[in-house]
Amino acid sequence: MFERILIANRGEIACRVIRTCRRLGIATVAVYSEADAGALHVRLADEAHCIGGAAPGDSYLRGDRVIEAALRSGAQAIHPGYGFLSENAGFAEAVAAAGLVFIGPPAGSMRKLGSKAGAKQLMAAAGVPVVPGYTGEDQSPNTLATEAARTGFPLMVKAAHGGGGKGMRVVHRLDDFMAALESCQREARNAFGNDRVLLERYVTSPRHIEVQVFGDSHGNVIHLNERECSAQRRYQKVLEESPSPFVTPQLRAAMGEAAVAAARAIGYVNAGTVEFIVDGDGQFYFMEINSRLQVEHPVTEMVTGLDLVEWQLRVAAGEPLPLEQDGIPRNGHAIEVRLYAEDPDAGFLPASGTLRALALPEASPQVRLDAGVEAGDTVTVHYDPMIAKLIVHDADRPRALARLREALAQCHVAGPKTNLAFLEALARHPAVVEGRIDTGYLDRHLDEFLAGDQAVPAEVLTAGAVALLLREQAREAARAAASGDPTSPWHLADGWRLHGRAPRRLRLQAGTAVHALAATGHGGDWQLQAGDTVHEVAGARLAGDRLQLRMDGQGRQWGCHFDGDTVELHDGQRRLWLRWLPAERGQDAGGSGGDGRVLAPMPGRVVLVKVQADQVVEAGAELLVMEAMKMELTVRAPRDGVVSELRAAAGDFVEADAVLAVVTAAEA
Repeated sequence: MFERILIANRGEIACRVIRTCRRLGIATVAVYSEADAGALHVRLADEAHCIGGAAPGDSYLRGDRVIEAALRSGAQAIHPGYGFLSENAGFAEAVAAAGLVFIGPPAGSMRKLGSKAGAKQLMAAAGVPVVPGYTGEDQSPNTLATEAARTGFPLMVKAAHGGGGKGMRVVHRLDDFMAALESCQREARNAFGNDRVLLERYVTSPRHIEVQVFGDSHGNVIHLNERECSAQRRYQKVLEESPSPFVTPQLRAAMGEAAVAAARAIGYVNAGTVEFIVDGDGQFYFMEINSRLQVEHPVTEMVTGLDLVEWQLRVAAGEPLPLEQDGIPRNGHAIEVRLYAEDPDAGFLPASGTLRALALPEASPQVRLDAGVEAGDTVTVHYDPMIAKLIVHDADRPRALARLREALAQCHVAGPKTNLAFLEALARHPAVVEGRIDTGYLDRHLDEFLAGDQAVPAEVLTAGAVALLLREQAREAARAAASGDPTSPWHLADGWRLHGRAPRRLRLQAGTAVHALAATGHGGDWQLQAGDTVHEVAGARLAGDRLQLRMDGQGRQWGCHFDGDTVELHDGQRRLWLRWLPAERGQDAGGSGGDGRVLAPMPGRVVLVKVQADQVVEAGAELLVMEAMKMELTVRAPRDGVVSELRAAAGDFVEADAVLAVVTAAEA
């Protein structure tokens, strides 16, 4: 076994590898960019080396600097994590040439998989079912359009060297093909440095099932059963589970055999994942092999009780696989969701900023947390905005789902917006609960999972008002105590008057709606009126992160967290944010951009400008394309008119809400 290894990645996977190494007594070396100097993986490692600037191309993708850091630190091996350099055959070869061990598959195997097209051809030769399509080297637009027409629609355009849902487009008719091809190639070129694509017949309503495989240098290859990843949004997995509720024992055996055959066909060693799509009749087709540990590997670990990172280390050190195929355990059901800094109500735009608060459920044998950040850390625009992975395990799927819902209810994030409410809706949705979700369901029915501006019940408004009043009351009491005359009513802002307390006028904002309330009372006892509804509250108190009270004689409680003037309430099923707008603040300003200004929806880089100054455009026309956190976003014209100003150029980095262009109304 190794004495010291270097982890060539960041975030939760780097932290995950460090913790396994610590348990095994292996010293760890972290690398970091200038933007990550204070990151959690840097704080956890025994030693850390800066390897460059914030952009991945200046640091984490610089294999030469990673190898230099490994040699300088005395590391014997490099663990690439996932992403960045984990599937780079050239990097694996350079590691070996430097006398170090690459903890992953051989470079030769990766080269066979480096092109999805080549991998697909290999799998077909090995007898593994593949989807009909085009994988040729002729990438001229005319050839691709001809092959698209021959393959038929709907059609998937896919980056041949891609992964992680990047560089993928579904096209439903030939007229839309060229625009989709251009967008796919541009995204692939930016993300992977190669714009080659392949075409595949798009299987409608498919399930996404992947099989974890492992090989060693002694010729042993096994699988560790399947994971289902059908809950996806734009090809990005949002919920993973094992075992799949769709897979029968017969299908599991067939897919396991096909996965092992696929790994053997390329001489695979170490951890990998063979991904399949499965139609409604149970016919499965090879999609790709990911030659690395997957983000969702913890669900396999939870149902098998195995540490796959430890297996990686042992195999890389030349040891045989710890178990044979018949010895792989399978116990209960595990589910994973990914908590991201993003705004679901704004098209899942990536978010960034400081995590002012981060509360996650306590880890236990049934609840696991893989996080790469802590409270006080910053989610930057330069990298994937994942905050944490939440993995739960229980005896069966219904109980695992119940445990997931309970764990999500215990989460709280203050700072950047997150997908937390979206994940809670996902965990309760009938398509998920009944195990019938397919890969396109979320994109077809996204509104079913988004809260939007739903009506807020009067009792929730009342609870929010009480929570904010209690906190203000505690602050005023603390100020009064510090004044030297704590009993004076003049030091308490509680509506006290000589002849009785006056009503407090409150305005609470939920989403875009503002609600007016009147509150009379003090010390946990209030009468609150919202519209024509009046609630009597007694015995209200804040106990840790819980609000407890009696409302109209009935005991109630909510999860309760504060962030400035905002309170987050959770009733066990749903969370809601209410912001206190004191009267002296006046009404919030309306949305900007009504004057034709086109604002950057997120901080990021402008990758393409599609218009020129003085160009006439229609509402919805594409103006610019931005990129941040590995995601492309098209910025469109807000109305018909003329591009009177163009303030951004390709390559510019802009902050959120920066003015990119101005579209003047045609009549002006």
